[in-house]
Amino acid sequence: MAVRVRQPLYYQQQEAPYEQPTIQPKTKPNSKKQRITAREKFLYILFVIIAATLAIFILHKQSAIQRTTIEIKEIEKEIAEIKNENVDLKVRVSELSTYERIWEKANSLGLTLKEDNVKVVPGE
Repeated sequence: MAVRVRQPLYYQQQEAPYEQPTIQPKTKPNSKKQRITAREKFLYILFVIIAATLAIFILHKQSAIQRTTIEIKEIEKEIAEIKNENVDLKVRVSELSTYERIWEKANSLGLTLKEDNVKVVPGE
């Protein structure tokens, strides 16, 4: 016959090992949408206005620079044309101012060379 010995109550309950309760971070429910405040809307609009103003300002300056560059090129072209014209005129002056041509022109107009009327000018 087997006899069962009764153990005291505090021995019968086995204690479960101690576990720390896990702390879950509190999160807000996603039911509410994050709203943009009036101040944020104002800042966004202000940023867009400033960016647009700066873009317009830069474009205006670039167009002014472009216009000035075009005017400079036109003036340089005119200068080159005038220089070519000056070179042509200098060649023509040198051709027309030869002594033979002047003598021929004077004879055709009836002018004669008188030694008494000739004066020598010292200079160049």
